[in-house]
Amino acid sequence: MERRDVTPFPVARVQRVLAGANIDGWLLYDFHGSNPVAVGIADLHGRHTTRRWFYFIPAVGTPTKIVHTIEAGTLDALPGRRLTYSNRFELEDQLIEMLRGSKEIAMEYSPECSIPYLARVDAGTVEFMRRIGLRVISSGDLVSEFEAAWDEAQIATHREASAKLYRIKDRAFAYASQAVAAGRPVGELEIQTQMMAWFDEEGLTTDAPPIVAVGSHAGDPHYAPTPETSRVLGRDMVLLLDLWGKLDQPGSVYADITWVGYSGEPPSSVTRAFGAVVAGRDAAVRFIQARIVADEVVRGWEADRAARDVITAAGYGKAFVHRTGHSLGVEVHGNGANLDDYETRDDRRLLEGSGFTIEPGVYLRDFGVRSEINLVVGRRSVEVTGPCQHVLVRIG
Repeated sequence: MERRDVTPFPVARVQRVLAGANIDGWLLYDFHGSNPVAVGIADLHGRHTTRRWFYFIPAVGTPTKIVHTIEAGTLDALPGRRLTYSNRFELEDQLIEMLRGSKEIAMEYSPECSIPYLARVDAGTVEFMRRIGLRVISSGDLVSEFEAAWDEAQIATHREASAKLYRIKDRAFAYASQAVAAGRPVGELEIQTQMMAWFDEEGLTTDAPPIVAVGSHAGDPHYAPTPETSRVLGRDMVLLLDLWGKLDQPGSVYADITWVGYSGEPPSSVTRAFGAVVAGRDAAVRFIQARIVADEVVRGWEADRAARDVITAAGYGKAFVHRTGHSLGVEVHGNGANLDDYETRDDRRLLEGSGFTIEPGVYLRDFGVRSEINLVVGRRSVEVTGPCQHVLVRIG
């Protein structure tokens, strides 16, 4: 995570959200980088801290920060009064005093670790809060509000990155098609290397090279070609391309797409599986759009279920082995709600300004297919930020 800009911490905005949700305060806590959510919100990336720190934003009143004496300046960029401690007894006393009068506070906690991406506060710290009479609830929607919602400038970077990814995708399929048509062996690693060169041309950065998967390799959702495993694309084979990237500039956010092609006339086994994926994807889009247009709450698990039910009804439920989608942000896996009622039950809301993927897949022994698109939630609208694949790309 990285802070989107250098504007002052939005205390007043946080307090409005807390008051509207009837939460007494939000307590951010970190030890040695154990809570990357808190580190990102406090804008401490790249700063080495070795002692526990706390930052409490009450629904009403002045925020308070607690830092160790030898790292007293850790939270100087954040507004509020500062308290320092040297030993554990002072820390406990200061926490009790700081939280006096509160009954319910939000932390990066997830009941029974139902959302592990959010469960960053250790059990002992939660136990302490309970011992002093506090009820700890999940900060999930708060995190989404302040870490996953994009402003208009960020949405623009996402759209631009998306357009670049689609161009690279088209070039990659054309490159593969020309090789197959000419009878020239072209391997996964060669296609991936060429795609990375186009990333540089387009001014995109990414945390990892694209997935280029041929045949049964496409049946592995996270396959990555290596010199030892790289497979040559021949006739009558699936080619899956999954690519993600963002503009190489501060504050930009990711786009992430997957398309599938076939080198020849695709058999019914492949077209049926891909048809089920497309139907599930589109069912999730329609579900989300209907809820948002009606100004109704949409939770991540509900959107996953909308896609999963369709794919299960088509007979591929056991072959759909991952969540339907993930949050996007300054990292490819952002801090907002995931579309997940499979690996976890993500009950966080899809909030205005948030971006995420919809990417159902079917993974079988001989091949796999996936379709991945990106959505951005508006006030009463949902934007699909690129073309949706409906038929397999013909290669060769």
